[in-house]
Amino acid sequence: MDHETIAGTRGDLAALFDPRSVAIVGASDDTSKWGNALAQRALAAPGPRPVHLVNWRGGSVLGRPALRSLAELGADGEVDLVALCVPVAGFLDAVDDALAAGARALVAITAGLAELGPEGARVQHEAVARVRAAGAVMVGPNCLGIHDSTTALHLSSETLAPGHVAVLSQSGNVVIDLDDLMRQAGLGISRFVSLGNQADLTVVDLMGACVAHEPTRAVAVYAEDVVDGRGFVTAARELDAAGKPVVLLAPGRTDAATRGAASHTGSLTSATRVVDAVCAAGGIHRVDSPVQMVDVLAVLDGPRRGAGPKVAVVTDGGGHGAIAADALGAAGLHVPLLSPVLGEQLIGALWAQSTASNPVDLAGFGERDLFSYGRAIGALLDSDEVDAVLLTGTFGVYSGLGTRLAAPELASAHDITARVLGQDKPFVMHSVYAGSPPAGVLRDAGIPVHRDAGRAARALAATCGQLAASRFDDLAMPLPVAALTSTGYPEVRAVLAAAGVPFPTAAVVHDEDGLRAALSAGAPAYPVVLKAMGLLHKSDAGGVVLGLRDEVSAVAAYRELVLRLAPPAVSVEQMVNTAAGVEIIVGSRDDPRFGPVLMVGLGGVFTEVTDDVAFALGPVSPRTATELLLSLRGAALLTGARGRDPVDLDALATVVARVSCVAAEHPELAELEVNPLLATADGVVGLDARAITR
Repeated sequence: MDHETIAGTRGDLAALFDPRSVAIVGASDDTSKWGNALAQRALAAPGPRPVHLVNWRGGSVLGRPALRSLAELGADGEVDLVALCVPVAGFLDAVDDALAAGARALVAITAGLAELGPEGARVQHEAVARVRAAGAVMVGPNCLGIHDSTTALHLSSETLAPGHVAVLSQSGNVVIDLDDLMRQAGLGISRFVSLGNQADLTVVDLMGACVAHEPTRAVAVYAEDVVDGRGFVTAARELDAAGKPVVLLAPGRTDAATRGAASHTGSLTSATRVVDAVCAAGGIHRVDSPVQMVDVLAVLDGPRRGAGPKVAVVTDGGGHGAIAADALGAAGLHVPLLSPVLGEQLIGALWAQSTASNPVDLAGFGERDLFSYGRAIGALLDSDEVDAVLLTGTFGVYSGLGTRLAAPELASAHDITARVLGQDKPFVMHSVYAGSPPAGVLRDAGIPVHRDAGRAARALAATCGQLAASRFDDLAMPLPVAALTSTGYPEVRAVLAAAGVPFPTAAVVHDEDGLRAALSAGAPAYPVVLKAMGLLHKSDAGGVVLGLRDEVSAVAAYRELVLRLAPPAVSVEQMVNTAAGVEIIVGSRDDPRFGPVLMVGLGGVFTEVTDDVAFALGPVSPRTATELLLSLRGAALLTGARGRDPVDLDALATVVARVSCVAAEHPELAELEVNPLLATADGVVGLDARAITR
């Protein structure tokens, strides 16, 4: 790596990953200290890179002369990278000494800073200011080191297997787990960075540094906090465009923080759904465990990708076929019924007892002719009806029995391998005998082999577009407009209407005379509905009265509302026939890391009960809004289920996009919601709206 600024990152990271010299401040003979672990690893690294050990006592450390301070290096002893393994009380002085010695990169192991409270945060902030003023960069603090196998930089406590995966992690123990699992899968680590507090360099900067790093073919991220959410998505997109998939292990599938949310949008937009929306926007593969992470990394390390979700299952036993089909469904894939033409072709390659509907069951023919596996797999891979193939069951069983079938089975494994490698579709094998020699033939060729059908299915999903980016809207935020000074219903409705969201004709009245005047003017026209202002959930509080067809009934309803709820005002609106349409909810919640997150779903008062919702980072285009709407479980209601007229989907998607833009233009809003938004064959109309400020 040449010593230049790496595109897509802040500052010159060559000094971090390929320093000309390294110093460890706080190097120690005490094996319980990080200064000992890092010094041992740095000294054991191959290559001629100078390593300077610094300990305030001087003398020797690990049998090497130790400096009392970096100042002892002298004028000709500049150092590129300094690891700081010092107590928090000496942290700022150590930063100053490193910068004075010419350090362009620091790795701050020191803990006890922002993670412990305000005073630590103050010291951390001051350290970052000094580092940036000097034009340097810093990893951490409160981190566990870095490692680059491509430049022989070993500044972490673990010995990591070399490979092509960059690991960026907020957990050191997760890296230990990943390293072991990767070794088993034939993978290794190109770079490892312990993120720590991300006070200066963040995961976004380090992802950017991997874009042009040729030895890195994939990036694995374990992150509990992403400082720059939109930058994270952009960096992931840049890596995706460079052919380097990003696999994210983000804890927090369960989230109780939304239980007390004031709006439907707030209660439904959990942290994990935000992460899922981020992954969809960035083409990021999200996993739930280190095992899943390595499974996905292994399958993505190969060149084969699926064009869609249709998977054919091949088995020599119905039970495993059914289990695999369920596992594929759970992974978001589809096991389609094969056409009669393809079925006949498969039966011709097998025998009459075989099942060719999908799963394709050899029904015992595999034992009679072990090459029937390859013929069936080849026919399926050649077909336009499927995007990928999963072999499941007991392939490999005969190799351990010492029978005459052992040699043909091994030859069959080579036949399967040749057929898979000769085309572009993904293929994964699940076998009870995943450790057998025939399974090893496939594995040695880079074909994923799993003992568990669920793992095989999830790995296959990663290659079939199910976890890849589908919503690539431009995430540039619009400039803020004048902030809302009031989030009352009339004001929110007016802002949305100005943005192109249709609403029924309405008038806000404060007394009976105002109501009579509005009704006599004929705008709104009968029948009308009355809505009590000042209530977040009007219908739940009994603040909505429907179907008022004359002045007498309207005035009576108004008096009853005032007597019961004492609202500051009442909105009188032209009533819309909801029976002819579908009620949709569209809302946006401002996430502190990722900005506005759009939600669409089947709306009305039962939104939280049905929980049929979809999410994306906002603002969105009408194209993305359409995709979200059609992803709902109840999407058939929009497209014409059971003889109903389909709604005007283009108009609905346009309004959804407009709501997302309003949310993005008003950063003062924590939440914005239109619910219900009535979609009909003739267009769209909003029936209620609300907003909540920060």
